[in-house]
Amino acid sequence: MRLQDLRPVASLLAVAVVCFGLPLPAGAQLRLSSYVSGLSQPVAFVQDPSDATVQYVVEQGGTIRVVSGGVLQGTPFLNIAALGIMAGGGERGLLGLAFPPDYGSSGRFYVYFTRAGDGYIVVARFRRSANRFVADTASRLDLRWSTGDRFIVHPYSNHNAGCLQFGPDGMLYIASGDGGSGGDPENYAQNTSSLLGKILRVNVGVADSDPNGFVVPAGNAGLPRPEIWSLGWRNPWRFSFDSPALGGTGAMIVADVGQGAWEEVDYEPAGRAGRNYGWRNREGAHPLDGRIAPASTPLIDPIFEYDHTAGRSITGGYVYRGTSMPEQRGRYFFADYVTRRIWSVALTVNPSTGEATASGLVDHTPSLTGSVPVGGISSFGVDAQGELYVVDHSRGMVLKFTRDMRAPTNLRIIGLALIVGLRL
Repeated sequence: MRLQDLRPVASLLAVAVVCFGLPLPAGAQLRLSSYVSGLSQPVAFVQDPSDATVQYVVEQGGTIRVVSGGVLQGTPFLNIAALGIMAGGGERGLLGLAFPPDYGSSGRFYVYFTRAGDGYIVVARFRRSANRFVADTASRLDLRWSTGDRFIVHPYSNHNAGCLQFGPDGMLYIASGDGGSGGDPENYAQNTSSLLGKILRVNVGVADSDPNGFVVPAGNAGLPRPEIWSLGWRNPWRFSFDSPALGGTGAMIVADVGQGAWEEVDYEPAGRAGRNYGWRNREGAHPLDGRIAPASTPLIDPIFEYDHTAGRSITGGYVYRGTSMPEQRGRYFFADYVTRRIWSVALTVNPSTGEATASGLVDHTPSLTGSVPVGGISSFGVDAQGELYVVDHSRGMVLKFTRDMRAPTNLRIIGLALIVGLRL
């Protein structure tokens, strides 16, 4: 074909670029811009469900900070460390925060921390004070589990998990680690009488006078510890739901931190209780320890995994459902804390089974090099519009994803070719 024959096509493409814009691929350049800085070891970024302009940042050292209108407020919302009830250092500390959907009227919220003295896990309910940006510390109630304790015994200092999320069903989901050490030596993750190595599900919509702070909802796994939703987890540090309110499926996506070889992403269709994700019998999709039979079968394989040549500690994120990066909608974003890489994968859901497959891995890290530098990524977050944020633990920042509006190189070349074609 002669160059002259391309003139009509070039003209049409030029009109499309000018009038409609060309769709960018999933690997198109993204940017990170500073949303808030001056933080100390942040581990979570949580949207206020009652006010789209307000978010909260959890600092591992024991404080929750308020961000209002993009401005970090000077007075902490809550300071657990000042109450003398928290053990910190290493993987311990204040690790999770969640607001129920009715937070605007109830004023309740929930935190996850390691207890002073022994490092045991506590999930506590608080209420905000008359000043909506300051919590009422006297309102504290530690949830009481089916063990009779207001804590979860945790024998070692690591693998504390710590993620709290309210699901689309309004229930509170809680991720616990396997108790720590290496290789789950007590096999807690496959022990159905232990709350360790599990994701738990409880209904916290009870009266203030309820002594436990929750009831067990119908539909859990039906195991000896009735709070258990799923089992076979090593250290599910961060999980999220694909928000139906923003067009998602309601599925739970969990990133489970691996042992010595594999990091994994697991996908759970909405409402699928009782699934066993395999630890310690498997690490990712790979056999690990067959000395003790798993608590149940089948063992659910991850939809995506990577070995330790790519990273060594996965940080789970979110399925993007915002509008500022339309080419990324429906893709799941995650990162590695150690190698500081950020990836996304496309999710294809089988309409018959609800299960998903992952494909089209994109390493966004190279395209973010012109943005604010990224440190160790401890978490992701989303705002009320579904826009995506990343939490930089080592540099004390929360960064916001945006699409790079500067044309990437390939589109600049296309644009130049079109101009040349129009001039022929």
